[in-house]
Amino acid sequence: MIRLFETNKIRSVQELEGDWDFEPIGQDDELPSRYHYRLPVPGCWENHPKFSTYSGKGVYRTFIEIDEQTALRLTFKGVSHTADVFFDGEKVAHHYNAYTPFTAVIRGAAPGKHEIRVVVDNSFSEFSSLHVPNDYYTYGGIIRPVVLEKLNSVFIESLHFTPSKESDGWKALIRAQVRNIGHLDAGISLKGRLGEQHAAVDEAWAFSFAEKLVPAGETASLEAIVSFPEAEAWSSEAPHLYLLEVQLFEGDETAASDDLIDRVGFRTVTALDGKIQVNGEDIVLKGFNRHEDHPMTGAAIPYPLMVQDIELMIDMGANAVRTSHYPNDERFLDLCDERGIYVWEENHARGLSLEQMKNPYFEQQCEDCNREMVEAHFNHPSIIIWAILNECASDTPEGREMYKKQLEQIRGMDGSRLLSFASHHRDRELCFDLADVVSFNLYPLWYGDEDPGELCEQARQWADRLGGLGKPMIMSEFGGDGHYGFRDPTRVRGTEERHAEIIRRNLAAYTSRPFISGMLIWQFCDCRVTEGTGWLLARAGTQNSKGIVDRYRRPKLAYDVVKEYFSAD
Repeated sequence: MIRLFETNKIRSVQELEGDWDFEPIGQDDELPSRYHYRLPVPGCWENHPKFSTYSGKGVYRTFIEIDEQTALRLTFKGVSHTADVFFDGEKVAHHYNAYTPFTAVIRGAAPGKHEIRVVVDNSFSEFSSLHVPNDYYTYGGIIRPVVLEKLNSVFIESLHFTPSKESDGWKALIRAQVRNIGHLDAGISLKGRLGEQHAAVDEAWAFSFAEKLVPAGETASLEAIVSFPEAEAWSSEAPHLYLLEVQLFEGDETAASDDLIDRVGFRTVTALDGKIQVNGEDIVLKGFNRHEDHPMTGAAIPYPLMVQDIELMIDMGANAVRTSHYPNDERFLDLCDERGIYVWEENHARGLSLEQMKNPYFEQQCEDCNREMVEAHFNHPSIIIWAILNECASDTPEGREMYKKQLEQIRGMDGSRLLSFASHHRDRELCFDLADVVSFNLYPLWYGDEDPGELCEQARQWADRLGGLGKPMIMSEFGGDGHYGFRDPTRVRGTEERHAEIIRRNLAAYTSRPFISGMLIWQFCDCRVTEGTGWLLARAGTQNSKGIVDRYRRPKLAYDVVKEYFSAD
């Protein structure tokens, strides 16, 4: 499953799901001539008994057949964490980062059988500034879907939909990127329509773009500002969605040669008077941090398990999720759109020191991740916050310059959402003035004995003094260990009883303070972590056990506590 809706009616699209050949190789080995294993795509190689802890390189191989001369595009939704793609032995793409998509275009593929190989590397090295030993696991493999498209020489590359509320109703800026991979300039026109997801075609609202000449080998941007006065707003309470369909016409042709469909919603996001607003109404985020991790599937979460996670969150009364600490699978974001779950989505960087941020690859790898995240997930109405660099060196002048550059990059791509980052630096923070929302990762009653209410009031004072005066405030992480099944009347650390009490006292403090605009529990489910030395990487069983449900999604005692506070009026 690529998305939760059909993305094309004219363009030929095929998901390359199934078993691919696989062979592990050394760092300097050539492509193998023989393959001894078959692994599922999407999937993690850790699910194979011989590769349960494998860190290194492996090669995936599959074959496709096409019946005509055509251009092809391969889209990889996620490969963990470095990929080199070969088509018939020729390298056509290189990509770094497990959690953002990338493409490879083959301009002239002949009819017949073709080989696709992907060299995947999940090892840590000086070339990897973001994938480092961490408090979550870096799985290996092609962890998200792979898509094969047949393309004309001119095609719609992307659509971006930015809604706004005017006095006479809803409007939207619709931007289409059209790419010409041919050798001749092309005159094109675009026609679009917006309709309810389950409505008849004749109920759609039609619009068009101005005609455009797209030079050979270039990409052109076309824009239209369209009024939709009868559109209904998207919100958590009423997640109303529409299908946006745009068709491309070349020259004087009356039949469309290409199309692209995305799903959108009408909503605005603002921050005023210390509160977050959606469609002008104050909201409070109540939810979880969630890792894409499951003991049976690793980071390659299948659709039924995504649905289970969403339904468990909703059952507890949650209205928000933070994609800690990387962009999520877009099918999970589709579910958030459908179920009305507000999303804080962030780039991929967690707990990096200033020395690590000075890695020569850091700035470029962050810039790429930011761009790919925003471009790929721009149209999800559920995403209301973009965030960067969780618990990195935002307390240093050098780190501040990096935070500033990245926040400005994202704001330049999308000014319709709020920006934030999660800080654990308390009164040493230097970057709150750069964000729209100030966010604190604090663990009262776990890493210290501080009272949650007193600590969050102190955090509000820090924020006001350090550049966050008048800005909304989110408690972006809090919690403690609770090992599933470890119940004891002593209520010692690690028991479900102590865990439930920590969660109760934190939620009681935050839900009773009007200056709190969000509370995101660390974390939704237990997750696997990297094994190593030091307290962070020496967790028992290589598990971070702060989940409200365990890694198999079995509820702990804290589940009912969360439900009590999140479901309260």
